[in-house]
Amino acid sequence: MRVVENLRIGLRAVRANALRSALAMLGIIIGVGAVIAMTAIGYGAQKQVTDRIRSLGTNVALVAPGSINSNGVRSTMGARLSLTEDDANAIASQLPDVVVAAPVIMGNGQLIYGNQNWATIVGGITPEYLVARDWSVREGRLFTTEEVTNASKVVLLGASVVKKLFDGKEVVGTIVRIGTVPFTVVGILSEKGQAAAAGRDQDDVAFVPLSTAKLRVLGGRNPVNRQSVDLILVKARAEDALPTVMRDIRVLLRQQHRLSPDAEDDFQVREPAAAMEAQAAATRTLTMLLAAIASVSLIVGGIGIMNIMLVSVTERTREIGLRQALGARRRDIRNQFLAEVSLLCLLGGLVGIAMGVASAALISNLAGWPIFLDAWAMSIGIVFAAAVGLVFGMFPAQKAARMHIVDALRYE
Repeated sequence: MRVVENLRIGLRAVRANALRSALAMLGIIIGVGAVIAMTAIGYGAQKQVTDRIRSLGTNVALVAPGSINSNGVRSTMGARLSLTEDDANAIASQLPDVVVAAPVIMGNGQLIYGNQNWATIVGGITPEYLVARDWSVREGRLFTTEEVTNASKVVLLGASVVKKLFDGKEVVGTIVRIGTVPFTVVGILSEKGQAAAAGRDQDDVAFVPLSTAKLRVLGGRNPVNRQSVDLILVKARAEDALPTVMRDIRVLLRQQHRLSPDAEDDFQVREPAAAMEAQAAATRTLTMLLAAIASVSLIVGGIGIMNIMLVSVTERTREIGLRQALGARRRDIRNQFLAEVSLLCLLGGLVGIAMGVASAALISNLAGWPIFLDAWAMSIGIVFAAAVGLVFGMFPAQKAARMHIVDALRYE
């Protein structure tokens, strides 16, 4: 009952001095709001990076062609065209920890359907590519082995291409042209979202069989060697097997390419998820830093509340003396002021959470940044606000409790 009574007295004091109470809460409101907004943006960035890592596929290594070194000038990766389908077959058949090895070629193409057209990325793949990427077909079916072998004119479309070209019309079974070549749409891929590199839309893509891409769509880029591929995507059986698989790939490809011991690799083996994990770690660190900086305003708000409460204690000296004369003990006086300051901080925390959520949503809409509102972060904001109230309200409450009854009643 004393707790309830103290809260009632505190609420009456807050109402009686509305402006002063609002000023006291302002620091808490700003502090909690800043913490909520910063953590929402930070967690949103972390979630986006995590989703991108998942979208790459799990336990995946990327084998890319090497660069050319001419007269001391090194070209970009992929200029050498040193990888072939035979390399992919060797990796899949000779390394026991490899689930699939998918050769890929990529290029640009213009898709045409009726009076609509759309420039997109055209990929020549085998069914193993979708296994490596953990990518499913949302509607329709995947290429058959016969279609890959016979270079059939069939295509899988990404979700973004479907939206641009078909606008809700029936897709599977229709004919689209890639350049001048007609293709039958056999399936629509499930959505993958944004890719890590440059934020490219992974769903803005069209996949045709690898053999079809070489013979009918993209083969003109490399007439010298029809076996060459742009990259090989390798999926390991388990995450802990990936380092061993990457090491074995390097040994095997050096043998396949008949490189001498002193020759440098004409290929590169990388783990795409590793770079993104580093990015996720950096994002987590940045989120903690932003939250720590925002928390400083909570401390500033706590100091402001302590100053306001000290003024309140001075103004209410005669009230304190009167309560003591009526039998209130020191702890009753202390608990009264602690209840008042805790009420101020809790109200400020609730308003701060609302402002933080609104600020995060506004930033997301204006800047296009992802946000993730976590109930745990909001509850932590309330706990911190209450803790600030107790810590910074203790000194004014103790000062009020230690007043001598005679001095308090004689105070003018």
